[in-house]
Amino acid sequence: MSNSRSDNDTLPARPSDHVDSTERGGGEVGLGWRGWLRWAWRQLTSMRTALILLLLMAIAAIPGSLFPQRQADPNGVVKYFDDNPELAPTIDTLQLFDVYSSAWFSAIYLLLFVSLIGCIIPRIKHHAKALRAPAPKTPARLQRMVGYSSSELQIVAGRTSEADVAQAVAIAESELRRRGYRTARYDPPSSWSVSAERGYLRETGNLVFHSALVGILVTVLLSTGLNYTGDRVIVQGTTFVNSESAYSSFSPGRNFDRSSLTPYALSLDGFDVEYVDPGLPGAGQAGNFAAHLSIREPGDDDSRAETVRVNSPIEVNGDRIYLLGNGYAPMITIRNAAGDVVYQEPQPFLPQDSAMTSLGVIKVPDGLPEQVGLIGFLYPTQSTLDTGAYYSVFPDLYNPMMTFNVFTGDLGIDDGTPRSVYQLDTESMTQITGGDTGIDSIELTPGDTADLPNGMGTITFEDLTVTEGAEEPIKRFVSLQIQRDTGATWVLIFSILATVGLITGLLIPRRRLWVKATLTRPVVGGRKVKIEYAGLARGEDPGLERAVEQFRTSHLSAIAEQLPSPLFKKGTP
Repeated sequence: MSNSRSDNDTLPARPSDHVDSTERGGGEVGLGWRGWLRWAWRQLTSMRTALILLLLMAIAAIPGSLFPQRQADPNGVVKYFDDNPELAPTIDTLQLFDVYSSAWFSAIYLLLFVSLIGCIIPRIKHHAKALRAPAPKTPARLQRMVGYSSSELQIVAGRTSEADVAQAVAIAESELRRRGYRTARYDPPSSWSVSAERGYLRETGNLVFHSALVGILVTVLLSTGLNYTGDRVIVQGTTFVNSESAYSSFSPGRNFDRSSLTPYALSLDGFDVEYVDPGLPGAGQAGNFAAHLSIREPGDDDSRAETVRVNSPIEVNGDRIYLLGNGYAPMITIRNAAGDVVYQEPQPFLPQDSAMTSLGVIKVPDGLPEQVGLIGFLYPTQSTLDTGAYYSVFPDLYNPMMTFNVFTGDLGIDDGTPRSVYQLDTESMTQITGGDTGIDSIELTPGDTADLPNGMGTITFEDLTVTEGAEEPIKRFVSLQIQRDTGATWVLIFSILATVGLITGLLIPRRRLWVKATLTRPVVGGRKVKIEYAGLARGEDPGLERAVEQFRTSHLSAIAEQLPSPLFKKGTP
């Protein structure tokens, strides 16, 4: 016969907050929005989450080294679009050309910041409380601890047992303090003990490390809005004035005051580079790049000379100037049919390979019957393949030659749209030399002059060793990055603190040591005292047992030296 009561009636009563409780509305169980928020906050502020976010941020920074970044290398982004017209828009949509300002990188950055703050503050409170707390009481059974050791000493007849034992424990306390331990005495009836601990500096180091990480994040976050980065190509013999309009590309921070640019002028006096000579191992490899600059600041009567090298920037009024690249800037002169000069300037040609094969663009909007654009290649040491194509075999100027393809039509500069000086949009132009035109490309060596097609005029590759008495027929140019970083000093300080904190947290062990002395019952010949030593570590500490044994040895030696003899005589250890 079945029980007339329901199964629930036969079950024992549950607390109202139990998961199986029937006292909650409708038997439904839920955390509620406050509970879910509390759970999410605990997950976000756990150390495990902080470590995962730190790893994610490191992984998220990888695309920044794989793809050119607009802020650091805008020309590289343009070139990537030219080389990969189908893939580049997708990469741009994913913000891989702006990794460090992208929404997804910023999300990881902010979550890491919140996680570290939420993790550190409770730990600081707990650590401050632990620093004020006394050392823990001596356990009743020390033999259960790691590194346990004991010795028995026999008290000489006629001495006051309790006072002598208390003094022996006081010696242990003094020795522990000398070794950097915090101590507390616990002397219950019939036993005397000292409890000691050290290694709180380990947790202090961990907190300093994580606090320094927060400091770095805050510094970078605040200083980014006040900084700026600009790129400028300077040709040998020309001058750059520090103004926004003079930069090739300029990326200010969100809160940067554009009127706060420090006025100064930079002139490129020369550029030195050394190449491994042909025939030697590594022939053509370059090294020892050095750009020699003249810097003039307001109020200075004379300019001062500075040299900027790769990974060795110079500083001017708070701006750091980096050497990014270099190349050749051949002097090209174009004249119309009447012999009037319509274009003459050193034009930077961008290197395309390690042998300094360089690509350049020349635009002549006025002075000729129609607008003309030229795409040229510079071969510092020209040679010819079996197919008849030209290439450069060495980056130095041993046999320089240039070739030009000429285009006529609309240069696209009359509508006010910004155009790169290193690119030529040929969609609205007609090619009249090279390619399938049936007319050979123009070929020039230093000092040569050639006719432009259709009687438009002439083009001359100037030999500067003749016209200007220079050492080389072609000028050099350098690409400089000028950067204002207001948080660099603080980032360095926090980085040093993080390193010190990390080393401290790794090297200093967290230990507790106890010394306990207990009197035995009276026996023939006097009483004995049993002195026990034990230790406990928080985490892995392979040196704990050795430390306990070393302290035991030094303590027994100190007893023999400091207490009057004969007081104790050694029993069985």
